Amino acid sequence: MDSKSYMADATRTESVNFEGMNQRLNDNGLKRLLHAGIGLSTEGGEFLDALKKHIFYGKELDRVNLSEEIGDIFWYLAIACDELGIEFETVMARNIEKLKARYGEKFTEERAENRDLEKERDILEKQNFS
Repeated sequence: MDSKSYMADATRTESVNFEGMNQRLNDNGLKRLLHAGIGLSTEGGEFLDALKKHIFYGKELDRVNLSEEIGDIFWYLAIACDELGIEFETVMARNIEKLKARYGEKFTEERAENRDLEKERDILEKQNFS
């Protein structure tokens, strides 16, 4: 396959409902969630980049930088939680409840592969959104 054929085939699956996208983006809440999502991805990438430099390039592990990136991740999580009307504590508690349902008291590969997604979803739906 040549690149022109690939691009033609690939772009046929692109969503081009830009008017619908623009209407949805008029929701300021969605803009805040998008900002948080992009920021989380960016800061997560910066965290991974610091690890990459240590693992692959032999640079000293920069724990100060890793801590800063974690702080930046928390900042973007705060925006997302605020927009969704949920508290960190609620998210943390639901996450632990979900993990206990998935693994019991200890991780196993078997339980990781055979999850009860319906039970996990039921746990997560207990979360209160404003």
